[in-house]
Amino acid sequence: MARRTTTPAPPPVPERIVDIDVADEMRGAFLEYAVSVIHARALPDARDGLKPVHRRILYSMSEMGLRPERGHVKSSRVVGEVMGKYHPHGDTAIYDALVRLAQPFAMRLPLVDGHGNFGSLDDGPAASRYTEARMAPAALLMVASLDESTVPFVPNYDDQLTQPEVLPAAYPNLLVNGTTGIAVGMATQMPPHNLVEVIGAARHLLTHPQCSLDDLMRFVPGPDLPGGGRIVGLDGIRDAYLRGRGSFRTRATVRVEKVSPRRQGIVVTELPYLVGPEKVIEKIKDGVQGKKLEGIADVKDLSDRTKGLELVIEIKNGFNPEAVLEKLYKLTPMEESFSINNVALVDGTPRTMGLKELLTVYVDFRVDVVRRRTEHRLGKKRDRLHLVDGLLVAILDIDEVIQLIRSSDDAGTARQRLQEVFDLSEVQASYILDLQLRRLTKFSRIELEQEQEDLRRQIAELEEILGDERVLTRLVSSELAEVAKQHGTPRRTVLLESAGTPAATSTPLEVSDDPCWVLLSSTGLLARTTSEQEPSREGSRSRHDAVVSAVRTTARGEIGVVTSAGRVARVSALELPTLPPTNDAPSLSGGAPVGAYVDLGADERVLALLSLAEDSPGLALGTASGVVKRVSPEVPKGALWEVVSLKDGDEVVGAVELRTGEEELVFVTSDAQLLHFSASAVRPQGRGAGGMAGIRLSSGARVIHFGAVDPARDNVVVTVSGSSDALPGTDPGAIKVTPFAEYPGKGRATAGVRAHRFRGGEDTLLLAWAGRADARASASNGVAVDLPEADGRRDGSGTPAQRAIGGIGGW
Repeated sequence: MARRTTTPAPPPVPERIVDIDVADEMRGAFLEYAVSVIHARALPDARDGLKPVHRRILYSMSEMGLRPERGHVKSSRVVGEVMGKYHPHGDTAIYDALVRLAQPFAMRLPLVDGHGNFGSLDDGPAASRYTEARMAPAALLMVASLDESTVPFVPNYDDQLTQPEVLPAAYPNLLVNGTTGIAVGMATQMPPHNLVEVIGAARHLLTHPQCSLDDLMRFVPGPDLPGGGRIVGLDGIRDAYLRGRGSFRTRATVRVEKVSPRRQGIVVTELPYLVGPEKVIEKIKDGVQGKKLEGIADVKDLSDRTKGLELVIEIKNGFNPEAVLEKLYKLTPMEESFSINNVALVDGTPRTMGLKELLTVYVDFRVDVVRRRTEHRLGKKRDRLHLVDGLLVAILDIDEVIQLIRSSDDAGTARQRLQEVFDLSEVQASYILDLQLRRLTKFSRIELEQEQEDLRRQIAELEEILGDERVLTRLVSSELAEVAKQHGTPRRTVLLESAGTPAATSTPLEVSDDPCWVLLSSTGLLARTTSEQEPSREGSRSRHDAVVSAVRTTARGEIGVVTSAGRVARVSALELPTLPPTNDAPSLSGGAPVGAYVDLGADERVLALLSLAEDSPGLALGTASGVVKRVSPEVPKGALWEVVSLKDGDEVVGAVELRTGEEELVFVTSDAQLLHFSASAVRPQGRGAGGMAGIRLSSGARVIHFGAVDPARDNVVVTVSGSSDALPGTDPGAIKVTPFAEYPGKGRATAGVRAHRFRGGEDTLLLAWAGRADARASASNGVAVDLPEADGRRDGSGTPAQRAIGGIGGW
């Protein structure tokens, strides 16, 4: 019988008690936690604009090969890959971050292409097992050249793998997409911006490092929110761009229209940033039940995927919609405040930065990325050239090489003998030993010699980039311009200096039928004045104020809006915002976009305003193909009608209301020909007619300006030349202002006279205009631009744009 043995118990471990101060321990632990949250979770890096979780998601998707041209994969697979390799903070946090990267209402330029229910402004997304994802095209720009030693790599959480410390970021993602995050003792909140505008400012900073904030704000006048809407009040935005902190108000985009035969309503098509329609409806119902909102009959959400957001608020009879709208702005999320707090990590330290500082950090980083990428490529090219040089030596004496290898005892001996006999390096000798026999043909030698020549040329180009800082800067600028060209979209958010004149909210508004003027600005804003005195068209120096068309009517009257499709839309003056009275030139910052009143088709533009008075001499218009037409002053009763029958591919380029019928009609073409003749030479026609020949065009030319001038006044002709191959938004070539009297009149249907001489590299007129003297110009962002002095030479070449206007692109 076996005897049971017992193992003796181990000796007791002596207790080791350390006395510590609880306050010191709590302080140290909290400080470590705060630093960890700031660096590893809450704040973005100022270089690529990403938090660690977003960066790890994009890097993992890149490593998984989830490119835009490939199929989607389950989101849970991406989440598992990120959590298992790089981000040990839980799948919920990773999936929430991935969802935000795919939401077009949260990101101005989404980085993830989601398939499935990724949520809405009112509802959350489906679980990760139900959705699929892949990289969006913009995400490729974030990880481009990641394998070319452009950024440093650091160990992951368990030191098993490495991950990029920052992504190369081919565009300023932090400004474009914005961010939000709450750390310990600090927070960040940055709104999205327009890609084209931000890149324009970055390129300007590259070439003008000492530029001012005002120079940069010519390119970036304010945020551009994904959902559109309006930003009211720009002072807070300037404060944020200057000191890193500020605020602005966002308003819904609305229009007042008849929603039923007997009832008016407020139609909401765009809401403030990250505000959903259900939240607005809930607040409206609470206000109505609490007797705080009066005059609302019903609220309907007609939004769908086809027409987008459409929230219809029906107004009871007897209530003024504008008064109700002001109450809605005050009591519901239809007007929200956004506080800007530009906090980001710079060299691991949280900093509050203005617009110039943010752009400077990115520009310096991008220059360093391109420099490191160039150094990497240069090293690869040199290594390959070294091998090609050795291979050509071997091919020239291939018989001796083969004999030497065959007579060697082993590969090591053969390598050593190759180095000694042919003066090769160890790398070249090893490469020759690995050479395949099929490479020994005559054609292979020709290919190698061609490759050798190409490599030497490429090495010279790379060395030039590294040796000249200006060449490096130009390369960075051109790459940014290409990104803007490929991925840029038009601005969605309208910037308003002020909210205009508020409506009275205690009683319905009673507007008397007083004389007034309706104005159209260069940026497509409509408004009416409170005075019958004709407003000045010179405009002030603030944004969105250049008046391009004005017609006299009454407050309860109607005007016509002429479009490039040859249509006229009837608009009630009573529905337009009212400008406050002023003795200066009017500022249309309180106006409303013309799209709120007229449904424009694709590529359809508003050209001018038209009086619908019966005593009007009529309308004159010109088309891109050189057709001119005077429309008989007959006004149909419909809300929309055609005034010219256009041929396929043609469009109206200019329309003017004739006041006397004796004005001079002016055509200017893309090949710099100008023709003017009296309006009396054009017989008025009915609305269905197609017009008559106005100017004879040369092959490939088109009309770029049509207008009318009063021969009794001083008039000028402005022409802007450039290249048809230039990138959009770049500076024009030359600008010329010439007295109109220098151009002799010609008969209708002739070719006219030359109006501008092209310089080298120029082949077209980008812009032309004829009108009253002391002309001003306006950039695409609404900035007023002074023009050069008048030049008496009608066929001169003008003044270079950089010297004339200071480099404001995007006319």
